[in-house]
Amino acid sequence: MIAEHLDKGQAYGNIPKVISISILYFDIGEGEDYIYRGTTSFKGIHDNKILQLERNQKEYYDLNRIYNVFPEYYLIRVNRFNLLAKDTLDEWIYFLKTAEIKDSFTAKGIKKAKKALDVLELNAEDKRTYDAYQASMWESSYGVGKRQGREEEKLEIAKSLLDVLDIETIALKTGLSVTELQKLKDKL
Repeated sequence: MIAEHLDKGQAYGNIPKVISISILYFDIGEGEDYIYRGTTSFKGIHDNKILQLERNQKEYYDLNRIYNVFPEYYLIRVNRFNLLAKDTLDEWIYFLKTAEIKDSFTAKGIKKAKKALDVLELNAEDKRTYDAYQASMWESSYGVGKRQGREEEKLEIAKSLLDVLDIETIALKTGLSVTELQKLKDKL
């Protein structure tokens, strides 16, 4: 997914940090905590040494450890949360577990979420619209996501072939139209 965040010729250090957050409503693994953090680490297959940034890379990227460059992972086990909101992250987890936001909560964006998601205060017509929207999202999200993924994959393949094959051949092999491919070529 580098192409989404990095223009051709741009330094690798300009890629934004990727943070993956998995909100789990079930137990995975052993452990009592409700929030786990993981980082990416690389260990040599032959010498078992951990890969480190070089001194000039540390200075250039203004980072100390290689795991600061690569993805960071958080597992939030909502079912393990004890409903004691000690900080703003806990306030969001409380909301995820109970679908309730207390007036005392101060987490960034949580008041907006309360206003936007308080279905109980909707009038009857808005409630029907909301329910229909939720149902259609549930039914179509898998299929739409899969179709979008296929289209993105076709575009990526087409991008890689534009300097090798003619547009007509790429159109034939990817199913994209000649017009789409010409626009893509002009954009690149």
